Amino acid sequence: MEYVRLGSTGLEVSPICFGTWRFGLEHEDSGVVETGREDAHELLDALEERGGNFIDTANSYGGGDSERWIGEWLEERDREDYVIASKCFWSTVSRFQENLSKKNVKAEVEGSLDRLGTDYLDILYLHRSDDDTPIEHTLRAVDDLVSEGKVHYVGVSTCDAWRLVKGLWKADVNNYEAFTVTQPEYSAVYRDPIVDDLDQPPEHKEPITEYLDVCEDQDLAVCPYSPLHGGFLTGKYERADDGSVRGPDGSRADIDDQFESDYVAEAAWSVLDEVRSVAEEVDATPAQVSLRWLMDHERFTCVPIVGARTVDQLDENFGAVEVELSDDQWERIDAAIDA
Repeated sequence: MEYVRLGSTGLEVSPICFGTWRFGLEHEDSGVVETGREDAHELLDALEERGGNFIDTANSYGGGDSERWIGEWLEERDREDYVIASKCFWSTVSRFQENLSKKNVKAEVEGSLDRLGTDYLDILYLHRSDDDTPIEHTLRAVDDLVSEGKVHYVGVSTCDAWRLVKGLWKADVNNYEAFTVTQPEYSAVYRDPIVDDLDQPPEHKEPITEYLDVCEDQDLAVCPYSPLHGGFLTGKYERADDGSVRGPDGSRADIDDQFESDYVAEAAWSVLDEVRSVAEEVDATPAQVSLRWLMDHERFTCVPIVGARTVDQLDENFGAVEVELSDDQWERIDAAIDA
């Protein structure tokens, strides 16, 4: 597999990142655990076999099980062969559950390193914003962790464009380690203009154009989560006669009561139709075309994070590496959101 340079970090990563948010995830409404320990290790084995080296996790995923299971898997491997990203904000080791204070950031990172069984994180993301802690305090804590060799690069996930700029500015004037990687929600469906009838929290409704403009200007790598829009862009969903979403048994629409309200709006169907059309032209699946559309962004390095639940899904996702889109096909998908 041909690796790509992750923005200005110098890290060489597989063009698709494997996200492990499903590891240990239990749905409250159904009680279903999406990925257990054995399945998690099987997926990581499959990732290794396909040449993937970029793994994304967080201290909160599965109550810490995601990091633990990755750590167990890494024990028999050379840590240097993998790029591991984790996050801080929702703590599993501190009673301060939601803040980015110096105390909490350092405690959370120590907890992540312990669960992962490693001495360092390649990337530490600030998982969410903290309005009550000055960003320079958080950046100072992260800068200390970089100086100690416990964190190599700093990223930010899910924030507004102005917060991203403020963080970059504060790092610059204080000579702290600055953000080099971002992790927004972004896909062929979820972009600007963002459809406004989705039941999403306020920070998810901000137009993403300005955010991505900052990433381009500052040479920040973009690692979008939910690149298949919660599975919608796999093409497995259909619109029922009553306008509702119809999906196969065991799909997110089947086990997650909020899937339809959170992910599907009128504009989404227009994009899916164009993705399906292009998929037929290039003999690929809608999922592969949707991932390739992200990977082919020229303004910034774009490495989508996939959350496959099965080895077959992982195979399909990594098949996007072999797909080729023409400029016209890419632009048709790009324009479909406005149809």
